[in-house]
Amino acid sequence: MIGSISAELLVIRKRASTWILMGVFVVLAVLFGYVFPYFTGTSNGGSAFDQPFSDLLPGNMVPTTLGGFPFFGGALVLILGVLTLGSDYGWGTLKTLFTQGPGRLQVLGAKLAAVGVVLWGFVLLDFAASAVCSGLIAVRENAAADWPDAWLLIRAFVAAWFILAVWATLGILLGLVTRGTALGIGLGILYGLAIEGLLTAFFDTSDLLRPLIEGFLRANGYSLVAPLGVTAEMTRDNGPGSFSGPYVDGGQAVLVLGLYLIAFVGLTGWVMRRRDIA
Repeated sequence: MIGSISAELLVIRKRASTWILMGVFVVLAVLFGYVFPYFTGTSNGGSAFDQPFSDLLPGNMVPTTLGGFPFFGGALVLILGVLTLGSDYGWGTLKTLFTQGPGRLQVLGAKLAAVGVVLWGFVLLDFAASAVCSGLIAVRENAAADWPDAWLLIRAFVAAWFILAVWATLGILLGLVTRGTALGIGLGILYGLAIEGLLTAFFDTSDLLRPLIEGFLRANGYSLVAPLGVTAEMTRDNGPGSFSGPYVDGGQAVLVLGLYLIAFVGLTGWVMRRRDIA
């Protein structure tokens, strides 16, 4: 099993798309999290002690960075998930894999584990880039660099990885169901942008339907990072990933996201075992 995981990890790491997605995520996080807000703030006469300008300093690095994971990061790793399994149909490698001996669930388990390892790269690179940006801003503005404590960082890393893992397994499921990449990516982006976004806006206008929002991936993702400092003010005007509630309890967010993760993995395994791969 370890050999299969290593092989899958090598395949994912060698794909140019993996590094492109990781690079896009880090660049977007830096631009929209630090570069644009900083130059907007300085051009308007802001200082490092003004809000929201102070969000760019090291003391607020965790919430500033985490705010991009529930939607933008999720959408990018969903594409990674689709490519992980869907591309095997285009290359015709699944049939070859299964004829060489490994069981279907073993192959799936190796792919899931390899993706899980790669997701840590997304998390750590994003936080590293944020640390560099916030540190440079603190130096330039002669502001105090009050870095977050280790326990807060650990919780932030785990929360960020957990959110990405749910979206990535959804992508793996879509890659299997659609037997390819283009349709799987299209359906995933459609779900993230249109279905969740539009339904959230529509349900939020009705007291009867509003509780349904609490079951969406986006709502639970933002609710998971809210206790770590990601406020509604930070996500309300966040473009296509904007979210202003309703929020759920952190424990409920963990439970719902965990159920999504189990459901996506379980359904993927069930489909892979029962369906003809050819």
